[in-house]
Amino acid sequence: MQPVAASPVGAATLTWCVSVEPEGRPGDENMAEDESLLGAADRSGAAFLRLYRWSPPCLSLGRNEPALTRYDRAAIERLGLDVVRRPTGGRAVWHEHEVTYAVAAPIAAFGSLTESYRAIHERLARALRLLGVPASLAPRTRIPALDGRPGACFAAPVGGEVVVDGKKVIGSAQVRLGRAFLQHGSILLDGSQETVSAVSVQPSAVSSATTLSAILGRPVGFGEVTDAIASTWGPPCPSPPVLARPCPPSSVRFSDPAWTWRR
Repeated sequence: MQPVAASPVGAATLTWCVSVEPEGRPGDENMAEDESLLGAADRSGAAFLRLYRWSPPCLSLGRNEPALTRYDRAAIERLGLDVVRRPTGGRAVWHEHEVTYAVAAPIAAFGSLTESYRAIHERLARALRLLGVPASLAPRTRIPALDGRPGACFAAPVGGEVVVDGKKVIGSAQVRLGRAFLQHGSILLDGSQETVSAVSVQPSAVSSATTLSAILGRPVGFGEVTDAIASTWGPPCPSPPVLARPCPPSSVRFSDPAWTWRR
């Protein structure tokens, strides 16, 4: 993929490679692809934005979540749900009616975890406002912990996340490697996070999420959202069809139950 020019982020002027993947991929391939972008950003200093979806729908777990005690593995298998553990932290997310974004970029261009988290969310919120969504960032004050209860990533907003009327519309997580970071997250188009509650061992926290379709009162498609986001970064760069690309080698790790259920 060839990089495209974009406006400055923070004090640095970056060139971005923006890719849009309308055809979904399984969870292990998606996580391997995001991790490979993190490695590329660390090695080269390049910056990447990837917009994609999941096929089949998938339950993703945070890197350090105690999944063995939080979620009913037998119920997940009985329901035939695809499940993957992310390379990033945070809580469980049900990926179905959404746009997923991944940003891999140099740490030096964004600063601290909090600064980078907020800078990326500010740009995403600006893109959503182009669609008529009154998106803003949650106040910096963090919501108190939910008593250790399991729950979806969308259970409650925290400072710097994208919200509409106090309800979270984008859930994100980040990891850092060497000189680069990966931040990826879900932009909810429709549906709900009830699948997370359905497979939780204990009653999970009530979701405080909303969707773009609910906000706008009409169906919102993948294409219109990715077009709006790409317009705030730069035009998509040419790339081969996603299904023709070889899977990164790390997809083997993300498909391994030993990784998914490691704790």
